Amino acid sequence: MGKKLIITEKPSVARAFAAALGGDMRNAKGYMESDEYIITWCVGHLVTMCYPEEYDPALKRWNLNTIPFIPNEYKYQVIENVKDQFAVIKSLFNRKDVDVIYNAGDSGREGEYIQRLVKQEAGCNENAVWKRVWIDSQTEDEIRRGIAEAKDMSEYDNLSDAAYLRAKEDYLMGINFSRVLTLKYGDTVKGFLNTDKCVISVGRVMTCVQGMVVNREREIRQFTEMPFYKIQTTFSADGTEYIGEWKVTDDSEYKGALNLYKENGFKTLEDANAFIDSFKDTDLAEVVKVEKKKSNKNAPLLYNLAELQNECSKLFKISPDVTLQIAQELYEKKMTTYPRTDARVLSTAVAKEITKNLSGLSKAGYLKGPVDHILENKMFAGLGKSRYVNDSQITDHYAIIPTGEGFSAFSSLSPVAKNVYEVIVRRFVSIFYPPAVSQKITIETKMGRESFFSNYTTLLEEGYMQIMKYSFAKKKEDDASKTGEQKNDKVSEDELEQSVDDALEAFLNTLKKGKSVKKEHMDIKEGKTSPPKRYTGGSLILAMENAGNLIEDEELRAQIKGSGIGTSATRGEILKKLNNNKYLKTNSKTQVITPTLLGEIIYEVVSRSIKPLLNPELTASWEKGLTGVAGGDISSDEYLVKLNDFVSRRTNYVKAQNTYELQLPRAFSEIQKYY
Repeated sequence: MGKKLIITEKPSVARAFAAALGGDMRNAKGYMESDEYIITWCVGHLVTMCYPEEYDPALKRWNLNTIPFIPNEYKYQVIENVKDQFAVIKSLFNRKDVDVIYNAGDSGREGEYIQRLVKQEAGCNENAVWKRVWIDSQTEDEIRRGIAEAKDMSEYDNLSDAAYLRAKEDYLMGINFSRVLTLKYGDTVKGFLNTDKCVISVGRVMTCVQGMVVNREREIRQFTEMPFYKIQTTFSADGTEYIGEWKVTDDSEYKGALNLYKENGFKTLEDANAFIDSFKDTDLAEVVKVEKKKSNKNAPLLYNLAELQNECSKLFKISPDVTLQIAQELYEKKMTTYPRTDARVLSTAVAKEITKNLSGLSKAGYLKGPVDHILENKMFAGLGKSRYVNDSQITDHYAIIPTGEGFSAFSSLSPVAKNVYEVIVRRFVSIFYPPAVSQKITIETKMGRESFFSNYTTLLEEGYMQIMKYSFAKKKEDDASKTGEQKNDKVSEDELEQSVDDALEAFLNTLKKGKSVKKEHMDIKEGKTSPPKRYTGGSLILAMENAGNLIEDEELRAQIKGSGIGTSATRGEILKKLNNNKYLKTNSKTQVITPTLLGEIIYEVVSRSIKPLLNPELTASWEKGLTGVAGGDISSDEYLVKLNDFVSRRTNYVKAQNTYELQLPRAFSEIQKYY
C-alpha cells in the first residue's frame, strides 16, 4: 500500500496534522514522514504570476504603445526565496510510492489558489489521487474528520477557477491601469507635489476603498453645522420630578411652521425663548397618555471576521490587520475556529455537536459558571431551530466560535489576544441565554395645545446581557477616570432617553392618564447638527463587507446582495497597503482613517479618467461574478471575456484622453487648501 502525502499551508499547520495523525513521524528537510503519511507544507505563496517582461523584455519599460497588456496564456514562476521548499514539494509529488495526495491548504479561495499553482508548476505522480481536506478548526478531531471526509479535488474546480480569475483580474487592472495613469498623468502629479517620481498605483479593490474614504472626507468638508434649540420642561407630582421634551403634534400651534428644526426644536434661540415666554403664566399640565411596552432583545449573531474586526477596533483601538493576526493565532492554537469567514451563524451539523465546545470551556474553567448553567439546564437543546443556525447563510465556513480546546496555550497569549478571545467566547456563550427584556414607558404631558414627551427604558430581565460583562471593562473605566475623560453631554438630535432610579420607577408605575402635574421650570437645550463620522479601521471593514448599503440604485443593490468589496481574507491587507502607499493615514490611537494629500490627488486623477474604479457597485459586482464562478453559475470563459473587454476599453479610453481637458492642476490646487 502506498503513502499518503499531505500538503498544508505552513509548517505550524503541518505539525498540527502530525500530532492529530500520530505515528512515528520522522523529520526531514522540508517535510515529515511516518510509515503511512508524508506531511509537507507551503510557506504562503510559492508560485506567482510573471511580470510582463517575462513575456517580452521590451515590456519592462512602461510605454503607451504596449498597453493594454492582456496575455492569451498566463505565465507563472516559482518565487525566488522559496525555491528550496518548492523543490522539496515537487520531489514528493512525484514520488512513485505516493498514491494519495491531500490538498490541506487554507480552506478558502486564496488557499485553493496557492495549492493549485504548486500542483500546476510541480506536476505529480500521474497515478496519485488528489483529495481536498476542508476543516473549520485545527483541533485533532477536526483534522481527522477532514481527512476521513476529504472529497475529490475536482469538486473544488469551480472555486479554483474563481481564484485564478481573481488573480488575473487584479493583475490586469493593476498593471494596465497603473501604467496608463502614470504615463498620462504622473508628470502632472509629480510637478504639482514637487517630487522626484510618482507612480499612480490603482487596483480593483484598493482604489474603491480609497474612494470611500475620500468621499466621506468631502462630505464632512461640505457639511454646514446648524444649531438647534430644544425645549425641556421639568414636571412634578407626588414629590417626584420628570422631564418632558417638546415635540410638534397635530394639535400644536407650530405644526407646519417654518422656524422649526425637525419637529422637536427651533432654528433660533429667539424663537425658543418666545416659546417659553408663552407659558410664563401656565403652572399646571395634564398627563394625556402613559404607554408601557415590553420588548425582547436577543443576543447578537455570532462573529464573522468583519464584525470581529469592527468590535476590536472599537474596544481595543487595534487595526483590522492586527485583529486578523490575533484571530489566526487563536485558530492555529486550536482555541477558535477558522477566522476568514463571512458567516455569522452555525451549520446544522455543528449545532448538533455543540456540547463538545461547551464542555471544553467548562473543563478549562473559562466562564465556568454560565457554561455549567447552560449544560445543566440543557439550554443548548433548541439551538438547531434558532436564528443562530442557518445552513443557507454559510458558504465556506461557519461563524467564529471557541473550540473548547487549546487552553494550554492561553498563558502564552498577549493581553490583547486574551481580550479578543474573551470577546469571541462571551458572544458564543450569550446565544444560549434568553433575551434581555426591557420596558419602555412613554409619557405625553400636555400644556395647552403643546405636548411634551418623556421616554424611559428600564431593564426587567438581563437575559444574555449578564454574559456580556467583559473582564477588561473595569480596567477601561478606571483608565478613563485616571485620564479625566468626560462623558459627552452634547444634546442629541434624537428623542430624549432618560435613566430611571428606584423612586422614579415607582412613580412611573403608578402614573395614570389624566393626572395633573405641576410645571417646575422650562429650559432651552442647545445642540448642533453633526457631520458624518469618519471611518475607523473597523467601520470601514464593515462598509466594505456591506457594499450594497453604499449603492443608491435599489435594483443593483438587490443584485449584489451578499457580495462585498474584497473578501474577509483580504480587507485588512488592503487597508494596510493604502496606508503603506501613503494614500490614507490611520490614527494609531483612535483608528480613525483620513486621506492624505497624495491620496486625494490620486483620487482626482482616477475620478476624471477611470471613474468606475471608485464605485462600490463595480467592485461588488465583480466580486459577485467571482462568487457566481465559484458556484458554477458563470463560466470561467464568460467571466474572462468581460474582464478583458473592460480592461481594454478603459485603458484605451485613458490613452485617448487629452491631459489638459481634465484641468488637473486646478483641481489639485483646490484640494491642497485642506492640507
